[in-house]
Amino acid sequence: MSLVTLADVLQPALRQGYAVAGLVTLGWEDMCAFVAAAEAEQCPVILQAGPGCRAHTPLPVLGAMFRHLAESAGVPVVAHLDHGYSLAECRQAVDCGFTSLMFDGSRMPLNQNIDETAAIAELAHAAGLSCEGEIGFVGYAGGEGSAGTDPQEASRFASETGVDAMAISVGNVHLQQTRMSGGLDVTRIRAIEAVTQVPLVIHGGSGVPIDQRIDLSRHSNICKFNIGTELRMVFGKALREAVNRDADRFDRIAILRETHGPLVEATRSILRAFKARRS
Repeated sequence: MSLVTLADVLQPALRQGYAVAGLVTLGWEDMCAFVAAAEAEQCPVILQAGPGCRAHTPLPVLGAMFRHLAESAGVPVVAHLDHGYSLAECRQAVDCGFTSLMFDGSRMPLNQNIDETAAIAELAHAAGLSCEGEIGFVGYAGGEGSAGTDPQEASRFASETGVDAMAISVGNVHLQQTRMSGGLDVTRIRAIEAVTQVPLVIHGGSGVPIDQRIDLSRHSNICKFNIGTELRMVFGKALREAVNRDADRFDRIAILRETHGPLVEATRSILRAFKARRS
């Protein structure tokens, strides 16, 4: 299966009532595990390079890694720039072989966010790629709070930017290590759905209760959940156990190999929750 764009995987999800996982990558080991899990579940997957990943590994290297995995995979794979903050960075991602750009202008005033996101969407579409934007800042656990997306602003943002997917703030929080007790704000989701048709995206998906992930995948326009922290915790636990198992072992390849199985199984469980379709 060839490398695909975000629109290629989200439009069928929107029509048929399921969601696709945007999996936040940090290195080769988790990328491989994510693709292996998607192949085992026979579903598409979105490999995401966020700011932390890009600070560790240059974009040209990440683009080559994503493309290599996608070209040898038996399922659709999206190479996605997550939280791009400038036109220059997004242009570089296009040059490096990414198939999807997420521009985050959510901290900007509305008009500036619309104008800059529209420019990124134009760049992406001219290259045959997809663009995701964000309206309503999504905060961070223990840090900045989420602003909450105004439905009327979301309507204007969707129509004036031409984005292929729209990330919204509906109670979701980045870097959440535990499940939210109340879940997402469904009333706000329904209000946004009433005035937009674009596929919706939840950043900070690790904090969303599993039952709500399943329900919203089946019965809403949320077609993409970003999952990062949840899987980083699985990787970290497996790595710690592998290191502690033999204090004399120093070969990092042998140590890292032991993270693969646990990470694949955890990822498969996440992917299964999104595969359910409307009856």
